[in-house]
Amino acid sequence: MRAPERSTGPGALRGSAWRVLGQALCLAALALPAAAQIVNGVAEPEVTIVNGCHLWPYAQCANADLRGANLVGKDLHGADLRGARMMRANLRSANLAGALLDGADLTGAMAFSLNAPGASFRNASMAGINLETSRLMRADMQGADMRGASLEAARLNMANLADVVLVDADLQETKFWGTNLKNAKLERAILRFTIFPDANLEGCSGCPTDW
Repeated sequence: MRAPERSTGPGALRGSAWRVLGQALCLAALALPAAAQIVNGVAEPEVTIVNGCHLWPYAQCANADLRGANLVGKDLHGADLRGARMMRANLRSANLAGALLDGADLTGAMAFSLNAPGASFRNASMAGINLETSRLMRADMQGADMRGASLEAARLNMANLADVVLVDADLQETKFWGTNLKNAKLERAILRFTIFPDANLEGCSGCPTDW
């Protein structure tokens, strides 16, 4: 007995096309990040998890191990990163507005164009960090070790840099509008086109005397 011939008409072709489309949609769904969720028809950003730390706004990651972590463009506003180990982490264009990084170790971190107004870096280790063009208005960096750091064209309006160490730092075009630099150390820092209007320079070593 002959087996029935498979239909090759237009209807069969349309059915085949629908099956291929269905398979493609299933594969696309599987390709979505595991942490992505659809809210009002829009996929929310993927949550980055590093050594058990869920990195999102207001994350609770005190003392976390984030050494060398890729955090480019991450929104971490309000996050608790006190005491975190973030040596050589990549924070380029990340958002740390209002975040807590007191006592954190950011030695050698790449934080170009970081957005961190109102963030707290008290007594943080930040030697060699790259903060070029960063926005650090009203940030609290009292007692931070920033020797050899690059803050070229960074904005530190109204920031607290009392007792900070900026020895050998690159401060070209940095804006210190109303900044508290009391007892700061700026020996051998590059101050080309740096401005200090209304800054508190009391006891600051290496600061200019003509502002």
